[in-house]
Amino acid sequence: MTRQYSTLNHVKNMEIYLIFVDAVQNSNKFWSAKVEQGNLTVEWGRVGYKSQQKVHSFGNAQQAVSKFYNLVAEKKMKGYRESQPQIDSTSDSLEIKRAIQLLEILRPYVAQRQFANRNYLETLNQYLKIVPTPLGMKIEPSLIYRNVADVDHQLSLLNSLLETDSVLADNIAEESGNHSKVISLKTIGKNFWRNL
Repeated sequence: MTRQYSTLNHVKNMEIYLIFVDAVQNSNKFWSAKVEQGNLTVEWGRVGYKSQQKVHSFGNAQQAVSKFYNLVAEKKMKGYRESQPQIDSTSDSLEIKRAIQLLEILRPYVAQRQFANRNYLETLNQYLKIVPTPLGMKIEPSLIYRNVADVDHQLSLLNSLLETDSVLADNIAEESGNHSKVISLKTIGKNFWRNL
């Protein structure tokens, strides 16, 4: 979902985060863009590794916005999908629930060690598009989830995000006076990806 700030009559600030994942082809990359006034900042790289960044300066915000839309369209034509580097607000609980559903689909394939199965690989790609995951420079589908315990571990953590969602929102609102919540999968720590 492209985030837009301000109104159409004022300078637009826009932001997007895209993911391209194909475990078979060893692709696990992101691309993001942000418009602030007359500047378009583009960042890209492999998930979990040092990224590259380029800033394009334009004469006005409308030119930056136009370039933003052109680049986003190009990336989407190449198979990139909108994602988020962090989980926030109510739409993200839907993403967490979708990630849980995908893990539950993956679980029997992992139990039967069917890592080359087309359905397993497609479902894995869908999951990794929702939950950007640093998988190293070489993706080995059989090593992402080595056993059912690895899948159950992530299911448990994702479910705990849903369970603590309202508690975290209340705590954040009390501490900052802000009523929106931000739950980042990055803050879970290395235990989330304990098998990598």
